[in-house]
Amino acid sequence: MTPNVFKWTDFALARGIRIAAIVLIALILNRLLRTLTRRLIPAAGAESSGRIARMREQHVKTLSGLLYSAGTAILIVGAILTALPEFGFNVTPIAAAAGLVSLAVGFGAQHLVRDLINGFFIIIEDQFVVGENVRIGTMVGRVEHLTLRRTVIRDLQGAVVTIPNGDIAQVANLSRDWGQLFVDISIPPDGSSDAALAALERVCAELRADASWAPVLVDGPRALGVDSFGPAGATLRLQLRTVPGRQDDAARELRRRIQNRFEQEHIRWGGVQRVEIAGNDAPQNLSAGANS
Repeated sequence: MTPNVFKWTDFALARGIRIAAIVLIALILNRLLRTLTRRLIPAAGAESSGRIARMREQHVKTLSGLLYSAGTAILIVGAILTALPEFGFNVTPIAAAAGLVSLAVGFGAQHLVRDLINGFFIIIEDQFVVGENVRIGTMVGRVEHLTLRRTVIRDLQGAVVTIPNGDIAQVANLSRDWGQLFVDISIPPDGSSDAALAALERVCAELRADASWAPVLVDGPRALGVDSFGPAGATLRLQLRTVPGRQDDAARELRRRIQNRFEQEHIRWGGVQRVEIAGNDAPQNLSAGANS
């Protein structure tokens, strides 16, 4: 009995302390991981209580929970593999087998891994959330669903489009801060640009002063002046900046007022065009009004 007691005492002194240290380090790392993942969640009251804000907070909570669960699993496996040699087990074959399995899974699921990694950065960087309008490549629509693997949007025709997150190389969020477009007015060669600009200034001032449109307008509308001229006449440009998603509504009202004003003042004009400018590219004509 006495030799066995000494044997177990030696084991407890020699190995027990190292095992306890391994467990203690794993618990400390787990606590740090929990603290870090909780800090990802915005504090209460830091954001508005709108639907998009709640969806953003829910996404961050889901992501932080996923990170905590994955980190905890890694810590547990690491602690077990570190503690097994203290019981006399050789973990080299186990580690080698796990490495081969991870390599095989990595090659077979590389597209899935790419989707998950890109989805992780989409959520953590707050690129867009459910309910916002985005442009992904040539696709424009409203985000209906968002996970780590895929993004589901409803396009302008009402179709539901599923996009793997790994295929998203560039995304334009159309629902942040403000939206902008330019309205071009064509004046024939024998028309008066000065008279047209004066009329446009009055139209812009009236729209800015309209109380029903004040909550929509962020900047402008304002007449920028003559954008181009040639044998076909001159092109006058107006700038319009609104809250996200309302620029088309405001532009339609602006075009209606321009037509009425030009008819009242008998100003000849060739048409109205809606244009957008992306980066340093030339403006693209998206729609044209009827001649008057």
